[in-house]
Amino acid sequence: MTNVIGGYSSITNGQSALTSARISSEKGKFDALLSEMKSSASGSTVGLNVSSDEISNDGRLNGDYTSGFSGAFKSASDKASLPVGAAANQANPHVQPKTIDRTSKLYEKSLEMESYIVKNMLSSMRKTVMKADSENSYAKNMYEDMLYDEYATMMTKNAGFGLADQMYLQLSQGGIEA
Repeated sequence: MTNVIGGYSSITNGQSALTSARISSEKGKFDALLSEMKSSASGSTVGLNVSSDEISNDGRLNGDYTSGFSGAFKSASDKASLPVGAAANQANPHVQPKTIDRTSKLYEKSLEMESYIVKNMLSSMRKTVMKADSENSYAKNMYEDMLYDEYATMMTKNAGFGLADQMYLQLSQGGIEA
């Protein structure tokens, strides 16, 4: 048996060492970026050293290609609007109707919760549909799920279910207003 001199790196002409150094360098940069973002997430400097200066609300980066509820309501009439949907149907006619501040963070979070409930409903409905094609790829399922996320968001914005209004009224009555 012949004694091998130089080991693995002499076979690859040092490429493995170079590749390892590049990976280590990139990992270090990525770890530093993550730790900086985690440490400054509570302050107003979120994304200070991120390559894009267009950081949207709550630290969401550009590239989040989903529509959200941030900034959906901007007009002055949205600050004191009446509830819609199920929240507008009050059983007692002697109760004075309350107004909703659709520009508040609490209402935005209520919309997100309503969207989550609608997404669960749509997902349950989607499971009942028989599919003609037998191909079941991970990418196809992922993009289909993203499509249904958008369906839920659009339905929440436009259908007027009133779940978000009910949540807002209940939570703001308890003193959780934002």
